[in-house]
Amino acid sequence: MDIQKAAQVLYEAEEGAYQIPMLSQQDPDMTVDDAYAIQLENIRRRLDQGEKLVGMKIGLTSKGMQQLLGVDVPDYGHLTDRMLLLEGQSCDSARLIQPKVEGELAFCLKKALKGPGLTVAHVYDATDYVVPALEIVDSRIKDWKIKLVDTIADNGSSARLVVGSRMTPIHKVDMRLTGMTLEKNGELVNSGTTAEVWGNPAAAVAWLGNALAAYDVEIPAGSIVLAGALTAAVPVAAGDFVTASFTGLGSVSVKFV
Repeated sequence: MDIQKAAQVLYEAEEGAYQIPMLSQQDPDMTVDDAYAIQLENIRRRLDQGEKLVGMKIGLTSKGMQQLLGVDVPDYGHLTDRMLLLEGQSCDSARLIQPKVEGELAFCLKKALKGPGLTVAHVYDATDYVVPALEIVDSRIKDWKIKLVDTIADNGSSARLVVGSRMTPIHKVDMRLTGMTLEKNGELVNSGTTAEVWGNPAAAVAWLGNALAAYDVEIPAGSIVLAGALTAAVPVAAGDFVTASFTGLGSVSVKFV
């Protein structure tokens, strides 16, 4: 597997906002380790160009998405400041290819997390507060026809994140039964509870910390961690307005222009 070449192809597709064929189709022997190596190559490139790492995203936390891709574990990607939108900022659709939106909880860490052996209790102890968030996912792979290695190489199919402004201490949140509604242009399109994410989104964050331990990497204090989608992703285009509302936690919105 030519890691450098695959990373270059993905990087150019994202910068040019165009689709490319499945990487796994061109190299059927591509492994998960290859895919993460490709992801890291492009993250290094972005950091060298001045972007700053602000956190991590966890994907494939729902049983439905795992079954779709034939896997039984989540995956992860990196989040940089270039991807971060604050509440009230619009999202430039022209920079995206085939975007979709997911409602998630974002964990804001006050302490570093490093596995192995992390539990939900460690995540609670390390988390300062949680906020409503929207992840805008996008795939550089044509028509979203992806296998696990394709989405991992493509930085977990990440594109943008929108973080809400209402901060709630984690001990005040019922991580199992907090409800969420997702509205697009004023119409309800999806609803679910935090239990959809591994029974408790903090369990997904613990998984991430333990998975990174294999590379001797920690999740630094101050990081934002997107714990995984509560419902299926919703396709969006210029002109759309999306809001995720969480019971007791407030809401977060974004306008696509």
